[in-house]
Amino acid sequence: MLLNGAAVPWQLSTSKVGILTNEQMDGMDHPGDPDWFRGFRKVATSARQPTLSCHMYDLLMRLPLLGWVLLSAMAQAKGLFPFFIMGGPIDLAYVVHLGMRVSTIGFLLLAAVAVILRSRPSSKAGGLEPRITALAGAFTMNAIALFPRHELSLSLEMVSILLVLIGSVGAIVALSQLGRSFSVMPETRRLVTSGPYRLVRHPLYLAEEIAIFGLFMQFASVWTALLLAVQIVFQLRRMHNEELVLTASFPEYVGYRQTTARLLPGIY
Repeated sequence: MLLNGAAVPWQLSTSKVGILTNEQMDGMDHPGDPDWFRGFRKVATSARQPTLSCHMYDLLMRLPLLGWVLLSAMAQAKGLFPFFIMGGPIDLAYVVHLGMRVSTIGFLLLAAVAVILRSRPSSKAGGLEPRITALAGAFTMNAIALFPRHELSLSLEMVSILLVLIGSVGAIVALSQLGRSFSVMPETRRLVTSGPYRLVRHPLYLAEEIAIFGLFMQFASVWTALLLAVQIVFQLRRMHNEELVLTASFPEYVGYRQTTARLLPGIY
């Protein structure tokens, strides 16, 4: 019999005739089923719950990153208000500073879209260390806001803002190329070797470090230099972990790694 487009067997008993739901049928053997079909039913039933759990886990893992990205974008957007409220000359410094803010917001919003739309990973790095390293590399420099900010000369401030602007625009380009393959953790979805990935293996991290160094100039001290050094170490280890996963998942990555620099073409 067909019910809602699905074939549903009658359940016969001495007292009543009822209809089994799809959930009730899962794992239940029927007298007329061949042995191979009974085995298939058991395998399919046992695999369904883990698959659902994986979907839920993947969804839950997106929420903290999505929340952080959106909050950061809101904070950057709040910083735009003085540009439109306060009057003043529209000079080069004004344009560059405004461009830095807008590009940072653009990167954060693009990251939010990538987190929402990204596909499920085909493989992941095992163990706890790759995950801790990825989080530390991604968020360590947020602690720089705890240190006092320095007043820079106009020329140094322009250099700082330009570095943040260049890094943010570069990150947008790299993230656009990654698309649904973006992830904070060392995971594989598809191998991307086009666009900026033709030049270096980790253009997104390179762009981020350029922006981070521009930010560091505004907080430069012995302690923030130590913080930056620690973050770079975590990022290098993060790249290593990602490359291990990519090599295991994509045989062609070995050739790509041999012909493409990690961060600086012809240097490193």
